[in-house]
Amino acid sequence: MLTRASSSEAWDQYARELGQNIQRERARVGYSQDRVAYESGLSRYTYQKLEKGESRPGTPANPTVKTLLAVAQVLGVDLTDLLPPRTPDLTLR
Repeated sequence: MLTRASSSEAWDQYARELGQNIQRERARVGYSQDRVAYESGLSRYTYQKLEKGESRPGTPANPTVKTLLAVAQVLGVDLTDLLPPRTPDLTLR
């Protein structure tokens, strides 16, 4: 059974993998971070943090569905292409 700490660590890992997937797709299409941020309606700083899997240093990203859909649309991929295959169990308390 996962503890609260391990559940938190699992989310941190998931957020990092999400950022890596976004970065990989951005590189695949040859876009700059500035371009994806602008076309997604995000600030460059917010987008850069998303690729790092962070919202603030030491805090995992937790982007809205709207943000993820906008990024996916700019990159020309389905949202599911950005999501990591293993999802953490967030129901554990």
